[in-house]
Amino acid sequence: MSPRSPLLAGLLLALSAFFSASTAVGAAPLKALLITGGCCHNYAFQAQALTEGVNQTVAVQWTVINEGGRGTRAQIPLYDNPDWAKGYDVVVHNECFADTADEGYIRRIVAGHGKGGTPAVVIHCAMHSYRAATIDDWREFLGVTSRRHDHQSRYPVKVVAPEHPALAGFKPDWVTPMDELYIIEKVWPKTTVLAVSPSERDAKEHAVVWTNDYLGTRVFGTTYGHSDDTFRDPTFIDLLTRGLLWAAGRR
Repeated sequence: MSPRSPLLAGLLLALSAFFSASTAVGAAPLKALLITGGCCHNYAFQAQALTEGVNQTVAVQWTVINEGGRGTRAQIPLYDNPDWAKGYDVVVHNECFADTADEGYIRRIVAGHGKGGTPAVVIHCAMHSYRAATIDDWREFLGVTSRRHDHQSRYPVKVVAPEHPALAGFKPDWVTPMDELYIIEKVWPKTTVLAVSPSERDAKEHAVVWTNDYLGTRVFGTTYGHSDDTFRDPTFIDLLTRGLLWAAGRR
């Protein structure tokens, strides 16, 4: 990754006080599992930008799994183990396997986040993963259902729950770099929408940041994260950092 820009350096300095409780002396580093790979995105860069960006302000021990190739269909070996999520404070899903539809496979993934399971952060194409499946288990876990997206553009983000800890200090007038707006078909009953963006086609607002209570497990999600420029944006990395802390119970 390129050296930090003055803007990013300044933002990180300003955030240091906010994140101090999570990085205080004696606080154990978070153990995070990042699962990535699949179609349509530069996942090697995104993984580097995410892990290095978060670790500028929060102590996290990362395990990164990038498997399954670059296609839309894969079943990665990690999920063969029924205890795949144990031992981690939080799992970040940034994979993109739209045409994987095996019900047993999907239910093994979701089981890692079920009652008493591991909290999660879900990013962008995680919402379109397993969309070919006829079962809703993955969608209920995510907290939203989406199967398509609008064109790439610079979308304004409107915060609708500024009091939520995951959005404390979030830039109120943020406009994304070039990214995709996911069309949200359904917001599940235990989902709390935190921010929305309007479609440029019909002006309908769609959830772009939210939290979900999945059987008592915290899930933080955003549909943004398509482009490399989004992952270069310090506001986006800050959003993911806060969401990760909230999901892991540190906020």
